[in-house]
Amino acid sequence: MKRIILAGAILLSGYCAMAQQAKYVIVVSIDGFRPDFYLDKSWPAPNLQAMMKKGVHATGVNGIFPTITYPSHTTIITGVKPAKHGIWYNTPFEPEGASGRWYSETKNITAETLWDAAGKAGKVTASVSWPVSVGAPVKYNIPETFSLDNPGDRRKPTSEQATPAGLFEEVQRYATGELQSTDMNLRYLGMNETLSRMAAYLIRKYKPNLLTIHLPCTDEVQHREGRDGEEVPAAVAAADHGIGTILEAIQIAGIADSTAVIVTGDHGFVDTHTSLAPNVWLAEKGLCGNKSNPSAWKAMFHSGGGSTFLKLKDKNDVKTLQQVKGILKDLPVGIRKQFRVIEQPELAQTGADLDAVLALTAVQGVSFSGSSDGAAVKKAKGGAHGYFPDFREIQTGFVAYGAGLAKEVKVPVMDLTDIAPLVAKLLGISMPAVDGIIYPGMLAK
Repeated sequence: MKRIILAGAILLSGYCAMAQQAKYVIVVSIDGFRPDFYLDKSWPAPNLQAMMKKGVHATGVNGIFPTITYPSHTTIITGVKPAKHGIWYNTPFEPEGASGRWYSETKNITAETLWDAAGKAGKVTASVSWPVSVGAPVKYNIPETFSLDNPGDRRKPTSEQATPAGLFEEVQRYATGELQSTDMNLRYLGMNETLSRMAAYLIRKYKPNLLTIHLPCTDEVQHREGRDGEEVPAAVAAADHGIGTILEAIQIAGIADSTAVIVTGDHGFVDTHTSLAPNVWLAEKGLCGNKSNPSAWKAMFHSGGGSTFLKLKDKNDVKTLQQVKGILKDLPVGIRKQFRVIEQPELAQTGADLDAVLALTAVQGVSFSGSSDGAAVKKAKGGAHGYFPDFREIQTGFVAYGAGLAKEVKVPVMDLTDIAPLVAKLLGISMPAVDGIIYPGMLAK
């Protein structure tokens, strides 16, 4: 019989010493991971479903705001929200023209990470394709990275930024074979297999105490096709197969009895039919600058799929802020119904971008574009995320089993910030500044 932990539980003083610790913890993130992939047996995910039966699972995990990849992954490894860890979006706000750059470098993180804490405790760390991991304090690191000149071929930048030098070539020699550009391309499900084989090799060869790995392809397919697209089951199966490769490596390495495996994600997905471009409304009033004078902007929205955040050139420009609020208020009723305005202090309470003065979060089916020209309302298709994390479809998942973890336990709901403190507890390392909590019922007694 499964035990159920109420989401309102708190960490009891002195409980930490009672829980068994794991010598090794593997954290797997499936991008766009939805709880139904393991709760619904019709999905081709036998490894995830077996983990659910053996260990601990959540019926849903509340994300951070915005529910997008890089901020969410940084929350997973820090246990705090974006306002504290500093990765507010996937890409920086560049009002005078987007460069295509992403927040790839760990030096942008302003909070302690699991990698930091594990290193301080003398633990061996490893990571494969984790967002915001370029330059991370990880002993064996194959970061998620790409070049602006040729983003479709990740091999050269990955080789250059992997640590120690030569690690990328080592995993090709002993784990994957010589890689082609398509082997590390999000459009092809084989990327998940490539990355999982890299992680499996690191487990067998170096037995890291903490390994983090990101499997990205489920996200790419759902963006193209939506939640129930024809290729989504194949993408889920590819991610599940990658997990199987990792689980097998743990067995081969002879560390199964002392290893905890956690599989989680960053966000769920929403099917879309309409796209809104609020910068078009601002441009009509001369607030966004123009191509001949891009520096003349006063206000601009920075979009993240299902949400968008208002930035002011002068954060104290009350007049422009009121003008923007007036623009939104004067929109036709039918348009205004497609989003909710999140103003201060509610925005501050979400732990999102400290520099944004307000945000919009769309209703399900609607997403935002950053465009400042063309039609403000357009047809859209496929899937999106980034919404305010207050509904079921945008939740991500959590399954875990192994050393230090309880068996046959269900958690109705937990938060993304709760993962880092659990990992820290299992490894016996200290992370005192986290926002999340540990649920004692998740731990073996």
